[in-house]
Amino acid sequence: MRNRNIVWLPDEDKDFIRSFLIDEDDEMLAFNKPAGLACQTRNPDDRTLDKLLWAFAKSNGKRPRLVHRIDADTTGVVLAAKTQPAAAALSKAFEARLIKKTYLALVEGDATRVTRADSPIGTVKTKEGALIAGIGGKPGVKNTKDAATTFRCVAVGPNASLIECRPESGRMHQIRIHLAHAGHPILGDELYGNASSAPRLMLHAFRLQGPHPIGGVFDYSAPVPDDFETFAAQLDG
Repeated sequence: MRNRNIVWLPDEDKDFIRSFLIDEDDEMLAFNKPAGLACQTRNPDDRTLDKLLWAFAKSNGKRPRLVHRIDADTTGVVLAAKTQPAAAALSKAFEARLIKKTYLALVEGDATRVTRADSPIGTVKTKEGALIAGIGGKPGVKNTKDAATTFRCVAVGPNASLIECRPESGRMHQIRIHLAHAGHPILGDELYGNASSAPRLMLHAFRLQGPHPIGGVFDYSAPVPDDFETFAAQLDG
């Protein structure tokens, strides 16, 4: 996967991305992305995970490419392919829903009864002109597609719950909008909940499992960050 213009990275950026590398083989890379780091943006000058992948570039300009994305404030596992065949295989696996995704979320209230959401998801334009997710059938929501997420409540505290989320599809902000629609927005969600309920969005991409590009399976998991663990520790086990 060659780029015409090779991007030079300072040593501190190379050290930074290697500090959250989970695993690397000849075909792919797995990262535990920190909060606040966008996977991609439209501004070429931004520090993004995609740009930091130049730390793994070869002298001929070939470098890894992301095969999926998570939100900037979401932490956890993100995959990149090191070859074009690997990128094609992983992208196909995501599209075919062969990748099993497990997230952990801290949400408002007692979410014990929340076990599944299958409301279709589309996009809606905010007053500022940005596109965010919306539940199908509501005013202004367009391009609606099917979506399904299963949930399992892990722990409940006085005001919040820790839940395991397994999205079966890959719509924009799927977990966030499904939980908000169920009445249990994720703590710190400035779009669909209360931004002041936590310092940031309390959503973590905990585990990814699926077919490896050259055969067999991959299974990557990422420990939760300290701030997430601190909030979760306040819940009853």
